[in-house]
Formats: sequence, structure tokens, C-alpha cells
Amino acid sequence: MDDARVALVTGTSRGIGHDLASHLLQHGWHVVGVSRTTGPLVHPRFEQVQADVTESGAAQEVTGRVRARYGRLDALINNAGVASMNHALLTPPTVVEQLMRVNYLAPFVWCQAAARVMAQRKWGRIVNLTSVAVPLRLAGEAAYASSKAALNALGSVLARELAPLGITVNAVGPTVTRTQLTRGIPDDKLQALLNQQAIPRMCTSVDIFHAVNFFLQPEADMVTGQVVYLGGP
Repeated sequence: MDDARVALVTGTSRGIGHDLASHLLQHGWHVVGVSRTTGPLVHPRFEQVQADVTESGAAQEVTGRVRARYGRLDALINNAGVASMNHALLTPPTVVEQLMRVNYLAPFVWCQAAARVMAQRKWGRIVNLTSVAVPLRLAGEAAYASSKAALNALGSVLARELAPLGITVNAVGPTVTRTQLTRGIPDDKLQALLNQQAIPRMCTSVDIFHAVNFFLQPEADMVTGQVVYLGGP
């Protein structure tokens, strides 16, 4: 096995996760992608694992497989997520529960499992994908923003707990991006969101990768517990 760095990315079958995995492969990484369904990405250094990130034991099984095959895990990118836009008074508890399971509980478990592997080499990078819905306090996204705020709080605490193990924990919050999650939002609402930003344009996967890639670099070893929101909300 060569000495290329190894990244584990959740939600790689489509959208941002697929694009992040592609960018990492272009930069020489080995990438293990985790998603419920297989995607179109094919590459000699890409391994697709079909699993539900919310299932108990999936994180331990996959990270164990990574450790056995590569002997290392350098980065975890918690990208898998779900969104919902509805007035708080009209949001069913089942929707809130699902948002918290995917957007908060799953990253918690994957951070646990990944950190245990990273700790063996005293080095690692964890990057969580959050959302500008948190600082913008968007009406209609009480449940979604709360799940991402919980993820941010998790990251800030993990940054302190994992620092002695050589592991940094940071987050990147994309603004509106053309993905399946935003296809159902009317154009006028999307534009209203963009108008609240200092840079009023949609985010691209390249924008997101540049921010994520900064946190992944060895030179970023003094940067932890940070949240970078793209677009200047």
C-alpha cells in the first residue's frame, strides 16, 4: 500500500459528497465513500461502501475495514445530511427526529469511530458540513438549523477533547448550493437567501472543497474548533 492519505467521506453517492470525493481523488487521496446507494464515481483509489450512516455499528465496521486495509485514516468528512423547510408549528416530531439522527447523531458516532483509528497515529482531520441556516436563523428551518447547531456544538467540544490526540475538528457551512436538497425550493426564495449574504451567489463544490481542503492540510494543525461559513452570512 502506498503512503497516500486516506479520507472517509459520508454521503458520496451524489451532490456535495460526490464532488468532494472527486476533488480529493484528484489531489491524490485514497477515498472511502459511504452512502445508502451506490453512485457514479469510479476511480482506482475510490472504494464505495453501501451503508446507512445512522445504523448502529456501521461506523465501527467501516472504520475497522479502513484500518485493516490501509493501516491509517487521515480524514473524516461528515457530509451526509438531510434538510426540511417548514414552519415550526407544522413540523412533525418524526421529521425533527430524522433530522437529528442524520445531521447530529450520525456524525457523533462517525467522529467517535474515526477518532479511535486516528489516535493510533496521533494525527487526524475531522471536517463537518454545517449550514448557513444556523447564523441566518432562517424562518421555516427551525428543526434543520437546530440539528446543524448541535453539530457545531459537538465539533467545538470534540476539538478540545481530541486535540491531545493530534486530531483537529472543524466545520464548513456552505450557502445555497445546487443539489437535490434545494431543487424543491422556489427560485424567489433561493434569491432571498442569497441576498442576505455578503457575496450574493450560489456556492459551488469547488468553493466548498477549497475550504475543506484548508482544514485537511498538515499546516493547519493549529486550527481547530472553527466554523467557516461561505458567502459571508
